[in-house]
Amino acid sequence: MTMISRNRAMLLAATMMALPAAAQARPTAHEAELEARIARLEAQVTQMAGALQAAQAQQAQAATLASAAQARSDEAVASAAQATAKVAALEAKPAPAPAEGFRSGNTTIRLGGYLKMVASSSHFSNGSVPTNMLGRDFYLPQTIPTTPGGRGSTTQDFTAKQTRLWLNLDSQVAGHTVKGYLETDFQTTADAVQNVPGGGTQRTTNGYTLALRRAFLQVDRFTFGQDWTTFQYVAALPETTDYVGGAEGTVFVRQPLIRYSHPLAKGLTLHLSAENPESALVTAGSTATLESGTDHLPDFAARLAWTGKRAELSLAGLARQVRGESNGSALVNNVASTGAVGTGVTATGLGASVGGKLFLNDAKTSDIRFIATYGQNIGRYVGLNFSPDAVYNPATNRLTDVTTFAALAAARLSLTSALRVNVMGSYQHVGYDKALALASVSGLNRESWSGAVNLFYTPVKGIDLGVEYRHGKRTVFNATQAGGTASGTLDRVEIAAKYSF
Repeated sequence: MTMISRNRAMLLAATMMALPAAAQARPTAHEAELEARIARLEAQVTQMAGALQAAQAQQAQAATLASAAQARSDEAVASAAQATAKVAALEAKPAPAPAEGFRSGNTTIRLGGYLKMVASSSHFSNGSVPTNMLGRDFYLPQTIPTTPGGRGSTTQDFTAKQTRLWLNLDSQVAGHTVKGYLETDFQTTADAVQNVPGGGTQRTTNGYTLALRRAFLQVDRFTFGQDWTTFQYVAALPETTDYVGGAEGTVFVRQPLIRYSHPLAKGLTLHLSAENPESALVTAGSTATLESGTDHLPDFAARLAWTGKRAELSLAGLARQVRGESNGSALVNNVASTGAVGTGVTATGLGASVGGKLFLNDAKTSDIRFIATYGQNIGRYVGLNFSPDAVYNPATNRLTDVTTFAALAAARLSLTSALRVNVMGSYQHVGYDKALALASVSGLNRESWSGAVNLFYTPVKGIDLGVEYRHGKRTVFNATQAGGTASGTLDRVEIAAKYSF
């Protein structure tokens, strides 16, 4: 029973007790009025109870909202603290390095290269090499004098011709990857006087012309332009103060080509190319090399390259036609200009080369690298054209074959993070057609070998300082000497300073 009902019952009971029994049987007007007043009082009390309950509900809801607001406030304070901590951590770190290169439209352009100076002291055992010749700037075995009984000579040379600059371009065009590369140096300028108008000798300005090394574009898997020949395994080249290092033992050619590269499996790629042909020929009895310029077919090369965690391997093949023009008794260079009527003389060139690199530690700072090449009529591809592609025999009006075997091995050993040693050796042997008499090949290269050791120090990133000692020997056929050969040696001490950027 509610409080209101209990009050109403008690009030009626008191009234009934106060009235006589007869009056209780029939309510009076006063009782009716009292009954109405009690009903109104009940309604007011009920209304007040509802209002009280609504107020209590509102108070409870307000308390809930206040609690949620406090929770959100606590969360905001925590988030602000975390954000402050992150900002402080970022401010404590050095600013990130800017991205390499710069943008031009949708192309990323990067510049790089190095500045390099080389100073050398060379001793030739049997003669001398004229100033401003390539054999004075770097090790070129075919320039070692072999004059029998020649007087030895010592020379000093300083040069910055090896300084190199390159430009790298990278774009995305209609969903295709397009890349471009341009590389130049000053080393292939043979003589400043011939290449720089007004002089540029070692006596005055030492000015040398900029020479093209590589210039190519890549579209997806295709390469068009001038690059290292596909027949070459570039990674075999040793770290050296020299321009090449062990030149006689390695394939070394840069030329225009069209190349397709196809991935066969993880780390395994097949490269196929058609490359610029050029035949380097000599006539029996002469040592002068003739660039025929009358080739009819491109040189074809293929290379299978595999790269793993601990090693790299390369297997390459070369097929070419060696061709010249003959007037029946001698080779002719330009038939049209001389008015001579020539006929084509040809020979087939085939070669194979295997190379690799074995890493001696996980950081790949120490390794052993090698390359071995054998072929017929591939002379211009090996040892910077140490031997001719073929020898023209006027007696038969034919090109006779020349075989070449070459090998190079080098070890790069990291002593500390800033100090390393390189040891290298290389060799090449040339064979000529046995039908050619000794007098027909007199003066032509028979073989060459060299060995070198160097020490490189990198005091800070980008700076390399090196010192190197090299000994090389060249042997040529010589019809006037006992045994039919003559030789000469080179001993060279060289220092180099390079800044790469």
